[in-house]
Amino acid sequence: MQSNCSHLHSIQGSSDDSSSSPSTHAARLSGESSCHQGGDVRIQLSSAVGEARESASSRHSRPGSQSRLHGHAHSEAAGVDDSTPDSEEHSSSSFSELRYLLQWLHKSLPYILILCVKVIMQHIIGISLGIGLLTTYMYANKSIINQVFLRERCSKLQCAWLLVYLTGSSLLLYYTFHSQSLYYSLIFLNPTVDFINFWEVLWIVGVTDFILKFLFMGFKCFILLVPSFMMSFKSKGYWYMLLEELCQYYRMFVPIPVWFRYLIGYGEPDSLLGRTLGILLALLYLILKLLSFFGQLRNFRQVLRIFCTRPHYGVTASKRQCSEVDDICSICQAEFQKPILLICQHIFCEECISLWFNREKTCPLCRTVISDHVNKWKDGATSMHLQIF
Repeated sequence: MQSNCSHLHSIQGSSDDSSSSPSTHAARLSGESSCHQGGDVRIQLSSAVGEARESASSRHSRPGSQSRLHGHAHSEAAGVDDSTPDSEEHSSSSFSELRYLLQWLHKSLPYILILCVKVIMQHIIGISLGIGLLTTYMYANKSIINQVFLRERCSKLQCAWLLVYLTGSSLLLYYTFHSQSLYYSLIFLNPTVDFINFWEVLWIVGVTDFILKFLFMGFKCFILLVPSFMMSFKSKGYWYMLLEELCQYYRMFVPIPVWFRYLIGYGEPDSLLGRTLGILLALLYLILKLLSFFGQLRNFRQVLRIFCTRPHYGVTASKRQCSEVDDICSICQAEFQKPILLICQHIFCEECISLWFNREKTCPLCRTVISDHVNKWKDGATSMHLQIF
C-alpha cells in the first residue's frame, strides 16, 4: 500500500509539472483518497492522469490558435490605424500651437493693455481727430446719397446745412493747427512739420485726404442746390461721377511731395549710405506711383468720354407704346415721365432707368445687357478709400 502511494505521489508530481489545471487537481484528490481507502487505485489514477494530460495538451494547443487569430486581427487594425497617422499628428500639432498661442496671449494681455493705453495717451489728439473726421465723412456721405435719391423732392435746407457743416469743419481744423500750415499740402507744398517722424507724415496725409473729400462733397451739395429746370437729374448724375473721379485722381497726387521728402531724409543724411538708401527708396516710390497713375488714367479717360458723349440707353417711347403697358413704369409704379424705350422693347421713366444704370448693366425686367459699363458714383457717393501713400 505504501508503494502504491509513493507511486501515486510520483505520478502526481509529474502531472503537476505538466499542468496546474482544475482537472489535475481533482485527479490528485481522488488519488489521495484512494490511497487511504485501498482498492482499484491504479485504474482510477491512470484514467485521471490521462484525462489531465489530454486537457493540458488541449489547453496548450488553444493559446496558439488564439494568438494567431489575435495577431491577424491586430495586423488588420494596425493597417487601418496606419492609414491616418499624418492627419492625426498634424491636427494635434495645430491644436497644441493654438493652445500655446492662447496661453501666451492670456499671460501677455495685461502688458499689452498697458502698452495700448500708453500709445493712446501719447496720440490722444490724433486719434480723437481721426474719429471725428471719420464720423463727419460718414454722416455727410449718407446724407448726400439720400438727397440724390429723392431727386426733385430733396431738401434744399438739408443740402445747405451739409455745405455749411463741411466748410465749417474744414476751417475749424485748419485754424486749430494753423501753426503747422497743413493746408499747404493741398497745393503740393510742404507744411511746417518735422518730417523725420513717421507719425507726423501719416497725420498730414490723413488730414489732407479727409479735407479733400469734404471739399468735393461740398461741390456735390452745390449741384444738389441747382434747380431741376436748370440741370436735369440725369445731368446731375454725370456731374457727380466726374467730380468723384477728379477727387480720386487728385488725392492720388497730393501725398507725393510729403512722402518723397520723408524718404529722401531716411537714415543719417550726413552719411553716404543714408543718402543713397533714401534716394533709392524715393525713386522706388515714384516708380510705383507712376504705374498707379497710368492704371488710373484709363478709368479717368473712360469717365471723360461718358461725360462728354452722354450715351443714351434707348429712344423716346410713343404714346401708343406707353398705352400698351398701361402707362405705368415698372420701377416707380407711377405714370411715365419722359418714357424711354430700350432695345429690349421695355419702357421706363428716363430718370428711373438712369438711376438703375448707375449700378447695373442689364434691363430690370428681362436682364438683357443694355450698357457696356457701370456708371459708378452717379448716386452722389464718395469713396471710403483712404489715400495714405
